[in-house]
Amino acid sequence: MHKGNRPIEHRMRSALAAGLAMAVGVGLLAGCAGRTGPARPDNKITVWSQENLPPQMAATQKIVDRFEKQSGVQVKVVGVDENQLPQLIMSAAASGTLPDVIGGVPIGQVWQMYTNGLLNTKAAGQVVDGLGRSTFDANALSLTSDGSHDLAVPSDAWLQLLVYRKDLLAKTGLPVPSTYAGLEKAAKAMKTSGRDGISVATDPGDVFTQQSFEDIALAGGCQLVNGAGRVTLDSPACRTSFALYDRLGRTYGEPGTQTVDSTRATYFAGKSGMVLWSTFLLDELAGLRNDALPSCPQCKSDKGFLARESGVVTSLAAAPGKKPAQFGEVASWAVTRTAETGASEKFVRYMLDQGYTSWFGMSPEGQIPVRHGTAADTDKYLNAWRASTIGTDTRERLDRAYPKALLDQLIAGVGNMQRWGFKEGQGALVGATNGQLPVPKAVSALTGGQITPGQAARQSQSEVSALQKSLQ
Repeated sequence: MHKGNRPIEHRMRSALAAGLAMAVGVGLLAGCAGRTGPARPDNKITVWSQENLPPQMAATQKIVDRFEKQSGVQVKVVGVDENQLPQLIMSAAASGTLPDVIGGVPIGQVWQMYTNGLLNTKAAGQVVDGLGRSTFDANALSLTSDGSHDLAVPSDAWLQLLVYRKDLLAKTGLPVPSTYAGLEKAAKAMKTSGRDGISVATDPGDVFTQQSFEDIALAGGCQLVNGAGRVTLDSPACRTSFALYDRLGRTYGEPGTQTVDSTRATYFAGKSGMVLWSTFLLDELAGLRNDALPSCPQCKSDKGFLARESGVVTSLAAAPGKKPAQFGEVASWAVTRTAETGASEKFVRYMLDQGYTSWFGMSPEGQIPVRHGTAADTDKYLNAWRASTIGTDTRERLDRAYPKALLDQLIAGVGNMQRWGFKEGQGALVGATNGQLPVPKAVSALTGGQITPGQAARQSQSEVSALQKSLQ
């Protein structure tokens, strides 16, 4: 889910790529590139950043200015739209004009670039080792590594959340919805003639739908592939997940196609008891952005009402006693194969050290630091994150807008984060599914009443298996 222009576009990072074209096309184009090795040292580097909105670019330039003054390295920062990044990489790989460094790269795109030989993984490993491997979240390192090889340097993360109305749930007498059964019971109980029980995405053309379904699916043990790399979307666990998502979206949710924007708007208007969204919701939920204010009846005279009356579940489980699962995304700094290695390593180290607080401070609600601190101060960056300010028109410290317990949950969520396919070595397949969106298409048909959960599982299985075969 990408960040986009406010307020109508969503703001989560995604691999909204032409994934198959990226996986296949870059491999062909890369062989034609004019330059295949590191650039000759001239102390000048080009950095692409997916944090490309004007305020973010301005903040990034201030960090870069400090780095240039300290290091003597000249840095050209170019903002790139995440939706266009795969095509830009294809073109740059073909012409031998790859940037030296790319910032804000989602896991899927990291793996796609790695699969096509476009990364300097040795440089990434040297940066991680130089900063101190133990200072990073171990799970973030694992998700951005191929075995013992670091593919990129993980920087920050966002998490998918279930946000619910505590006041409405209390009236039902039900517990916090942290399991499949609890989630469905809460959705059913909070649905009335004027309010949906829950808002979940069903848009067939948006990776946000994939992210939302994967969050539910992971909790139920539904995986994209098994340990042998075989697609498993037609497994009993996945059929159960499709069936639950169907009931959430069709029985207890708003009819018709639901998007990233409509799900948020419905919850903000007080017309939904729950919503599945990301941590990027937190500044808006707190009433700190005038272009995306909560609009519920009580919110008109009290901007903080919805934040106070909202609870958050960071991870779901299939049933009591079962291990919960957490979906999220890790953004990384990637050093390309043609980068001027020394200068690029200096820059990435700076962005994870002296410039780190300013970097994740641009939008701390969606940039949870995955480097916790330094060897001398192990919680340095986590403490700075808690004290960061969120909001656009109104600013407030994160630890004043939300309780310590929630912030602790968010930090722990990064360590518990799971994702389809990466640890099974299927990163290229994940990228391809994010481009072709077979699962969102099945979800849309399912919640639209066109197919059954079993048919949705079989359709997803067939289309993802075909994608996998095309990548071999």
